[in-house]
Amino acid sequence: SEDGDFLALDLGGTNFRVLRVKVSDNGLQKVEMENQIYAIPEELMRGSGMQLFDHIAECLANFMEKLKIKDKKLPLGFTFSFPCHQTKLDESILVTWTKGFKCSSVEGKDVVSLLRRSIKKRGDFDIDIVAVVNDTVGTMMTCGYDDHNCEVGLIVGTGTNACYMEEMRHIDLVEGDEGRMCINMEWGAFGDDGVLNDIRTEFDHEIDMGSLNPGKQLFEKMISGMYMGELVRLILVKMAKEGLLFGGKLTPDLLTTGHFETRFVSAIEKEKEGLQKAHEILSKLGLEPSHEDCVATHRICQIVSTRSANLCGATLAAVLRRIKENKGVDRLRSTVGVDGSVYKKHPHFARRLHKTVRKLLPDCEIRFVRSEDGSGKGAAMVTAVAYRLAAQHKARQKILEALKLSRDQLLEVKQRMRVEMEKGLGKETHAEATVKMLPTYVCSTPDGTEKGDFLALDLGGTNFRVLLVRVRNGMRRGVEMHNKIYSIPVEIMQGTGEELFDHIVHCISDFLEYMGMKGVSLPLGFTFSFPCQQNSLDEGILLKWTKGFKATGCEGEDVVNLLKEAIHRREEFDLDVVALVNDTVGTMMTCGYEDPYCEVGLIVGTGSNACYMEEMRNVELVEGEEGRMCVNMEWGAFGDSGCLDDIRTEFDVAVDELSLNPGKQRFEKMISGMYLGEIVRNILMDFTKRGLLFRGRISERLKTRGIFETKFLSQIESDCLALLQVRSILQHLGLESTCDDSIIVKEVCAVVARRAAQLCGAGMAAVVDKIRENRGLDFLKVTVGVDGTLYKLHPHFSAIMHETVKELSPKCEVTFLQSEDGSGKGAALITAVACRIREAGQR
Repeated sequence: SEDGDFLALDLGGTNFRVLRVKVSDNGLQKVEMENQIYAIPEELMRGSGMQLFDHIAECLANFMEKLKIKDKKLPLGFTFSFPCHQTKLDESILVTWTKGFKCSSVEGKDVVSLLRRSIKKRGDFDIDIVAVVNDTVGTMMTCGYDDHNCEVGLIVGTGTNACYMEEMRHIDLVEGDEGRMCINMEWGAFGDDGVLNDIRTEFDHEIDMGSLNPGKQLFEKMISGMYMGELVRLILVKMAKEGLLFGGKLTPDLLTTGHFETRFVSAIEKEKEGLQKAHEILSKLGLEPSHEDCVATHRICQIVSTRSANLCGATLAAVLRRIKENKGVDRLRSTVGVDGSVYKKHPHFARRLHKTVRKLLPDCEIRFVRSEDGSGKGAAMVTAVAYRLAAQHKARQKILEALKLSRDQLLEVKQRMRVEMEKGLGKETHAEATVKMLPTYVCSTPDGTEKGDFLALDLGGTNFRVLLVRVRNGMRRGVEMHNKIYSIPVEIMQGTGEELFDHIVHCISDFLEYMGMKGVSLPLGFTFSFPCQQNSLDEGILLKWTKGFKATGCEGEDVVNLLKEAIHRREEFDLDVVALVNDTVGTMMTCGYEDPYCEVGLIVGTGSNACYMEEMRNVELVEGEEGRMCVNMEWGAFGDSGCLDDIRTEFDVAVDELSLNPGKQRFEKMISGMYLGEIVRNILMDFTKRGLLFRGRISERLKTRGIFETKFLSQIESDCLALLQVRSILQHLGLESTCDDSIIVKEVCAVVARRAAQLCGAGMAAVVDKIRENRGLDFLKVTVGVDGTLYKLHPHFSAIMHETVKELSPKCEVTFLQSEDGSGKGAALITAVACRIREAGQR
């Protein structure tokens, strides 16, 4: 899907090319190229680096002038075929000059910066240097444009080298372990550590000792075009000296280094005219060859070039074997893009190379594609890909930017939460308040002196628990619990209120019989996780059913009374229903038994809510000024007044509009487990429609509301999770994904979860700061009891939330304590506290 107008610069020898590459994609990929070759004078190859790059910039200017594109700022790819240490796509430090170049002040410098400086100094044109690539990489990309299976680049010409796509998890020099990266092997140096000494010959040693870089590039000296002819010459000289060729005659030309060129090897090995060529070439070297001399020379050329092809094939087979193992496939299908004069011009080299690879890799299907346009086109293609990815990345980041909240925005959320809290607490403003701040009539946390046996009932979904909680005083943690889980059939959930509460009492009866306590009258705490208006600790008017319940005759009624009536109807046992408790309050009390500083409860699971100990003087809905009372915030409705509209995104709006309660619980819909997966799904849909993900193809499953579960966020963001598992989740959703797609999905999940954790942290910061200010403290030490699947199971949610609270409330030391026993134990503890206080009052 690359599209656009690109420049390329191909520098690797005494000549260099400037190219303009036009790529169009209207269903048919099409590439048009114009190029010009420029020479580099010998004095510039050995002059200063500044002069060299000024010359390159001048040639670029001439080329652009000629094509009348000097006024355009085009992206440019730079093929620079010298050993470099690359630190990123557009930065490459020259390690050492080769191929006769000796320009000063370039080694150890970034060649992209040097070129940019020369262009800037001219001031008559500008270009955007997007990528610098090695010629092998350019070759792979050129061939990869025509064959998408191409993942190896090979050059066998004057020099030799290879590159291939390696898994990021294996590249220790670069951070990150997701996706793949092209590795420039620089395999010419293979053997420099002595591992090839057993196959190197006296002729290889002689070539190495006479080279400009003895002991270096030993593999390249055995197989590349710069040395192949010289190897043949050394063998001919030795055989002549031993009287095996040319009647023992030697000539000055035969004894001169470099006079037997590699192109002679190609000419001599041609099928029909090979022997005739051998005669011509040997004669030009001053020899008088016989027919046998020509046949022997042909055989020597054949042996040298075959060894070269075999060595090249063996190392290439090692690369392909690694790719196969990385992918974990039984049969690898891959393509190698190849360039270089030896590969292209020698009559038999390519065939021998292919044969060796197939012999060593019988379980692989390897295709070889010749690069017809050189590495310059490849540099343009790398640039085109980089440009497309950069443009798509920019488009995605622009969309995700709305979900990334600044510190100032989070402080504003904290301030607005505080304003809404005050409204909920105020007698005159309570009716219009969205954050209801409901009194719970829980006025004390455990002090450790509670004791006795208590029953608890925890009802908040299709399953409910009955618990026996034995509290032993004098020891924190001295709580023994027994519980049994019962289900509520759908027909009872949606039947009459009498049927529902009769079923609950039937389950309590079964539990008491199971525990052998049928005749005992126990105090009971009732965790009832539905919206209630409490008028006392043991009275709660059900405002409305949620979570699929529709039992008739309950809304507007006191649920404690409905439970008592059902107990009386059964006439088997009597229970003292002491307390009706919201699940957040139960969580606070559970953790409060472990930690006396715990005065806040928080749940972040399917839904979200919080409670905390407020000063009675501020709870205007309840008479009395003394002491404290736990307030159930019902903070999920924060934002229903429109006060969060400036940070809500189009995705939040879409999720809200299609929910069961549009316009309600807006804060909860931005932070809780029921909705995060749906926010992610909406973002992925938007990205795909814009062509920024899954190549623009939306699966039918992705169109299904609720299909992207919040548990996927936790799984996808787990540090230990390989991308293959992320891809398996996407496959489950009918999505054909690449590694890049998986990385993008992971980023979307991270952004959505981070915002949720930060918003939750901003809300909590408002709560702890209010407690601190209520008490006139410079510094508050407080513990928050927390429950909920999102908080407990997501790998990063809790850490981000803690960090946000710390940043937004620097005068509070907040400890977070996970509730391990749920809100049922909390209900029993509230009952225990209430009984303790009641007994003290009676005394």
